[in-house]
Amino acid sequence: MGMNPDAAFDAYDYLFEEIEGEDDYFSEELEVEPYINSAFRSSSTNEVYFFLQDKYMRLYYTPGQQTQTDDKILRDLDWICYDFPSLEHSSFSAYGIKCSFDTEDYKAYIFSECYCVYLDYANDKILSFSAIRRTFPILENTVFEQNIHSAFRSPRGQEVYLFKGNKYCCLDYDSKQLIDPIRKITEGFPILKGTIFENGIDACFASHKENEVYLFKGENYVLMNFIDDTLVDDVKPMVDVGHL
Repeated sequence: MGMNPDAAFDAYDYLFEEIEGEDDYFSEELEVEPYINSAFRSSSTNEVYFFLQDKYMRLYYTPGQQTQTDDKILRDLDWICYDFPSLEHSSFSAYGIKCSFDTEDYKAYIFSECYCVYLDYANDKILSFSAIRRTFPILENTVFEQNIHSAFRSPRGQEVYLFKGNKYCCLDYDSKQLIDPIRKITEGFPILKGTIFENGIDACFASHKENEVYLFKGENYVLMNFIDDTLVDDVKPMVDVGHL
């Protein structure tokens, strides 16, 4: 995302500076292994939501640029329920949004453990709320039934890629049928073999630049063209770890 290769994600550094000290339990956890729980792109061009535990931020990013970026924070780190009051008193507010992907018309699917909400985030309106296996019956009795680690939407129709551990699948979220069967990440994305992403992806989101997706794990990220199965750049740290 318009990330400087040497200090890839200044906003991410800011996020951890803000959260540190607010809650001793969470700050201790994050200092050991900082990560992004989930992300989805906004319907506004080059804007993305990032979620960390029970907080979120909105960022303007410059996709594909490695230098001279125009990245800027549009919404400072805040409690999820402040901007999405419909989620107050739910597991999404208490424990965070663990996975998410955008669809159409300012809507997104968000997940917290085994629960799934279809959210009109522009109008803060819950369109549906149920267990993953009720929303997507095809996922019942699969590794995705109890939780999904990360997801990103494909530019092809209503396709979305779901990830958990070293497994993934491709799902049509409209027909709710599988397009690609559940298999290992490296079978569908051979370019990730030998990288930190072959055994799991913490969070990801489809860039506004077609066919490109940002993958996050631990303190690192990579930009991938998932159609060509190529890495746009090397795996890089989001921030200088020494600054956390």
